[in-house]
Amino acid sequence: MKYLIVGARGQLGREFVKALPEAYALGKEELDVTNFGKVLEVMRALRPDVVINCSAYNYVDRAEEEFERAYVVNSLGPMYLAIACREIGAFLVHFSTDYVFDGEKTAPYTEEDRPNPLSKYALSKYLGEINVESVLEGKYLIFRTSWVYGEGRQNFLYKLRQWAEGSECVRVACDEFSVPTSTRTIVEVTLLAIKAGLTGLYHLVNSSYASRYEWAKEYFRIAGIKKFIYPAYQHEFNLPARRPKWSVMSNEEISRNLSINIRTWKEELELAIKNMRTQ
Repeated sequence: MKYLIVGARGQLGREFVKALPEAYALGKEELDVTNFGKVLEVMRALRPDVVINCSAYNYVDRAEEEFERAYVVNSLGPMYLAIACREIGAFLVHFSTDYVFDGEKTAPYTEEDRPNPLSKYALSKYLGEINVESVLEGKYLIFRTSWVYGEGRQNFLYKLRQWAEGSECVRVACDEFSVPTSTRTIVEVTLLAIKAGLTGLYHLVNSSYASRYEWAKEYFRIAGIKKFIYPAYQHEFNLPARRPKWSVMSNEEISRNLSINIRTWKEELELAIKNMRTQ
């Protein structure tokens, strides 16, 4: 089976490259998903069996002013890939976000819950889901993930380290809840789902949930960072983009379909940090 990893230089893309060393791996320089002509040209030339789309515009706050850029990458890009996949008979794997929900629910979100994006970033991701679904009519996998972290700079843990280096006290929201999820977990479960022939939309997160404050405290404990973490409230940061205070998603559906138990976020965080240290 021939794999094509799109957005191969981002933190999720790099994790897929490690797991699939024989795959075609293209960064933005080789394949800009917003260029429809280039997408068709590359897909026709390589003719992969499975396309894993890791390309994304992930600047949540900047998207409030740069919605056009977020839209072309997160909404049109997936649609262009889907059209090319349909033409050559390839299978598309695409990743979305917990931010498609508004946080008004008091229990974990399931695949049956209706999205209601609060920000322009979240809207661009939700439109990407709709575009893939409409083009491929069930012949795809869409995974909603949350609070993704791995090797790279575009994640909360990297920012925490930077903040800790510059201050004795780090302020983190204690009223924002979701599921910290490692790129390693995403890759492991995605490859199992492809092998099992699953299709459709699933929530792919580690198990259990936490506030950002709890996540930060656990990370500092494991990493041995001796800095005080002050529990603040989301509104105190006055960020441009609205974020759901509760975007916890259930992974029961994907776990049941694959007959697996996905590690809790705490278990995975400890394993992921140990793994990073040995590399």
